[in-house]
Amino acid sequence: MPIKKVFVTRPIPQAGIDLLKKKKELQVTVQPKPINLSKKEMKKRVKGTDAILSLLTNNIDGEIMDAAGPQLKIIANYAVGFDNIDLEAAKKRGIIVTNTPSPEISESVAEHTFALIIALAHRIVEADKFTRAGNYHGWDPKLFLGHDLVGSNLGLVGLGRIGKLVASHALCFGMKVAYFDKMRDPQFEKDTNARYLSFEKLLAQSDVVSLHVPLLPSTRHLINTKALRLMKKNAFLVNTARGPVVDETAVLKALYAKKLGGFALDVFECEPAIDCDTTDQYELAKLPNVIMTPHTASATVRTRDAMAILAAQGILDSFAGKKPAHAVV
Repeated sequence: MPIKKVFVTRPIPQAGIDLLKKKKELQVTVQPKPINLSKKEMKKRVKGTDAILSLLTNNIDGEIMDAAGPQLKIIANYAVGFDNIDLEAAKKRGIIVTNTPSPEISESVAEHTFALIIALAHRIVEADKFTRAGNYHGWDPKLFLGHDLVGSNLGLVGLGRIGKLVASHALCFGMKVAYFDKMRDPQFEKDTNARYLSFEKLLAQSDVVSLHVPLLPSTRHLINTKALRLMKKNAFLVNTARGPVVDETAVLKALYAKKLGGFALDVFECEPAIDCDTTDQYELAKLPNVIMTPHTASATVRTRDAMAILAAQGILDSFAGKKPAHAVV
């Protein structure tokens, strides 16, 4: 059997690499540095490969596919999202594209999302910084007053696997749940007593708005100036979906004008840049009621191992003539 070449664009958990390397007919090359290759370098490195195991931070277009050569069979994306890959170009060339959805990812992201909600409501990050700076000199009845979650309204924008898990956490904390999605889910409503609302009504009635939608032309800047004007001025906005779903400049202006209670995000509109425009007066990092994590919502050992195994298995299945379980093209 001829040797097939697999190129991994940057280091991933060893569980996936080991699965690939068990196959003697595979030559696995891992780009050793945790950096994104330039397009020029990527085109050079993928030449002659049969499979590319890419990350969400790698933009894989038709040029890169052609640079690999006509033998390229699969692009296994180490992520749930796949907006970094030109799916039409892949389809045109007969290249399989896979992603890595799993229960572990949904659970980790949902936990992280709810941790951000709690941290915003109870001002945990602010209080931590205050205490570390040596500013705590005794109990004060008005020190870092936050907001109770019990009895408050959680509005979910998008009701996929992650949204439903966030709802289950919210119910444990005594929150009332509402959701907006392109499809109603009567069973979810029956099981949770959740309300289905229009997007506009959900924004207006929610104390916490949590985003769980994919990045599509229809969802880009879904949260914009118009949407923010509908929200309560003390409401919290949480984004663990995709950065460009939120117009961050609009959110920044709302925060500076005190027309939004707080913002927590794990993804950024111009990622990896924290702010799209560093020349203006608005900066996320300067606001105490903003909590930022560096795209780590799924960063648990269990989850990242599961993702690596799924990506690797997709490659093995394609080489064996099977349709990978998580093929998107």
